[in-house]
Amino acid sequence: MAGEGSTFRLRCSLLGHGQDVRGLTRGLFPDGGFVSVSRDRTARLWAPDGLNRGFTEMHCMSGHSNFVSCVCIIPPSDLYPRGLIATGGNDHNICIFTVDNPAPLYVLKGHKNTVCSLSSGKFGTLLSGSWDTTAKVWLNDRCMMTLQGHTAAIWAVKILPEQGLMLTGSADKTIKLWKAGRCERTFTGHEDCVRGLAILSEMEFLSCANDASVRRWQISGECLQVYYGHTNYIYSISVFPRCKDFVTTGEDRSLRIWKKGECAQTIRLPAQSVWCCCVLDNGDIVVGASDGIIRVFTESLERTASAEEIQAFENELAQASIDPKTGDLGDINADDLPGRDHLKDPGTRDGQTRLIKDNGKVEAYQWSVSEGRWIKIGDVVGSSGATQQTSGKVLFEGKEYDYVFTIDVNENGPSYKLPYNITDDPWLTAYNFLQKNDLNPMFLDQVAKFIMDNTKGQTLLSTNNQFSDPFTGAGRYVPGSSSGSSAIPGADPFTGAGRYVPGSASNAGPPLGGVDPFTGMGAYQSAAAKVENIYFPKKDAVTFDQANPTQILGKLKELNGSAAEEHKLTEDDLIILEKLLSATCNTSTETPTAQQLQTLWRAVNWPEDIVFPALDILRLSVRHPTVNENFCSEKEHVQFIILLLKFLNPKGKQANQLLALRALCNCFVSHAGQKLMMEQRDEIMTQAIETKSGNNKNIHIALATLTLNYAVCLHKVNNVEGKAQCLSVISTVMEVVQDLEAIFRLLVALGTLISDDTNAVQLAKSLGVDAQIKKYASVSEPAKVKECCRFVLNLL
Repeated sequence: MAGEGSTFRLRCSLLGHGQDVRGLTRGLFPDGGFVSVSRDRTARLWAPDGLNRGFTEMHCMSGHSNFVSCVCIIPPSDLYPRGLIATGGNDHNICIFTVDNPAPLYVLKGHKNTVCSLSSGKFGTLLSGSWDTTAKVWLNDRCMMTLQGHTAAIWAVKILPEQGLMLTGSADKTIKLWKAGRCERTFTGHEDCVRGLAILSEMEFLSCANDASVRRWQISGECLQVYYGHTNYIYSISVFPRCKDFVTTGEDRSLRIWKKGECAQTIRLPAQSVWCCCVLDNGDIVVGASDGIIRVFTESLERTASAEEIQAFENELAQASIDPKTGDLGDINADDLPGRDHLKDPGTRDGQTRLIKDNGKVEAYQWSVSEGRWIKIGDVVGSSGATQQTSGKVLFEGKEYDYVFTIDVNENGPSYKLPYNITDDPWLTAYNFLQKNDLNPMFLDQVAKFIMDNTKGQTLLSTNNQFSDPFTGAGRYVPGSSSGSSAIPGADPFTGAGRYVPGSASNAGPPLGGVDPFTGMGAYQSAAAKVENIYFPKKDAVTFDQANPTQILGKLKELNGSAAEEHKLTEDDLIILEKLLSATCNTSTETPTAQQLQTLWRAVNWPEDIVFPALDILRLSVRHPTVNENFCSEKEHVQFIILLLKFLNPKGKQANQLLALRALCNCFVSHAGQKLMMEQRDEIMTQAIETKSGNNKNIHIALATLTLNYAVCLHKVNNVEGKAQCLSVISTVMEVVQDLEAIFRLLVALGTLISDDTNAVQLAKSLGVDAQIKKYASVSEPAKVKECCRFVLNLL
């Protein structure tokens, strides 16, 4: 426990890690030890040495292919009586180690981005938080549950003592309380990214954030107290055993010890970022920082470092350079500062800082109550401009980047933020930046060159030729393009008028209305009279039927001409596919034949860059009962699903993503297709949701339609897990989609799922869906969005 009026002093400094120490946790074995993890990709187990002052590195664990960000101990079990060590990394993985083996026992895979927080609970449960905005609950080597609801990276997680209760803190500035996988409560109050959580009791917990505050909360939702003291981001918080005192570390170079709600002591370190801390059972504090050194501080006189070691630490601190631009020392005007005589006056509180000017140099000192003297904490120097010296200085939308540039496209317009990691491809980053901000493609070269110039060519990847010119590359074509740059509807924006663009006009503009709001037939009136709910529960699947067989075949023939010999189709093959198209587009009464389907199967296995017209034929054909039965039957379905899922890779071509999603939607027209889609629901939805990350509205509409078709099927059966997944997908996709047609289809899906099901209503509320959709209740055009939204809100 943190004793009354006593002072923490250096116990020891531990060298071993080659880069920033990013995570610490007290160990269970050996007694009094701890585990550290670092950007150097290792975890290290430390044990107290016999001299009672220092620690010895017992062994170094490796298993991650990138930085290691966090660590926790899994309590002992019959199988592992010394417990296990869990580490999370920037390689998206969690490695599980025994305490006596440097190689992982097993690796947990499932997150889609950096795993930056871990917490263990009873019976071997492990909770992980990630930049992919999800938290996952693991039991042994299996993911049992995914917690979805945050809208940005999850930086902190904690399992509470009461069974089934979990906390997550996020860059969306909120903390969420989860019970049995459902969000019970959202805590708001922090004004920036929540970075750390610590448990005080079954009823209370602490949080720290980039807003430089610590908050004490009741589980019921009330914020009991706000603590101020840090002058910059607070990264880590840890509680002393058996009391409510705690310690924090942050970006202001400090470790702060809090007693009875007050900052009782401030210890400055000779490193800008003090990333992490943990409190050992004996009350000693371990901290890790951006200089790669672990330092241990103690109140115990027996464990305090020698006078020489303490002097060496103070000398190191005195030589540190402080950048005034961090704001850690307030506004500094060097001309107004007093001289060295100012240090003759004692300070008024521990940790108070004082600046003096000596021989033209500005020096910073901090008052130590226990020592009764001013201790030099560094020289204040002009900014070096190297704001990216340690990873994590630059946060953008809740994630860490090596750089975040501000781009001014023209003098009078707004400026845009461009985040960049040195592992990224500068051309692809530039391309995505222009697309995201709806900027002119002509800037591509300029933006890519800007990135390369300003990162001094730092890159870990060679430039990908595929993106050398994403705007005018020969044969490029984006199905369903809605760029608006072409005056001719359905024109290929790259190769000119009248070219084949599947689905380009399928959703252009709001539907004209009618009984079926999807097809826009007839005269649709939003009368003042009571509006009838014609939207949900939806009974039948929505399909993508729009087709131009002539253009599809024309494109197929054109690409076949340039295909490699092993992929080339013969003239007979092309005639066979033409017959299949006419049979499935209702222009002939013939039934598709086995030969036609075999030829189609060969065509859809073409290389990724030329396969899209074949995928479009598949999309149209699978609506035919014969084709649906063939591809979705027990015998064929495995290969069929593998093929379509392959095209849903968010890094693949958007044309293929779009057509694969539409083909999956069209599978729902027949019983065989519905059966297959429901059997493979988990895998399909998990893969499909990844396509949300692009900003192609037609892909978003197709993804929303797929979700709607699942909702139609789930409404007919009582499948709680399926509905939970579908609600989770709706909630997640709602966050990123802006196209109102896609929003409308998600609203219909939501209404269909929760109709006549009180459990589904509760689950939707716990995901916070009602708050997500409220804004659509006031959309003026198309009216169907507003009306459907209001019907859904009535149920919630």
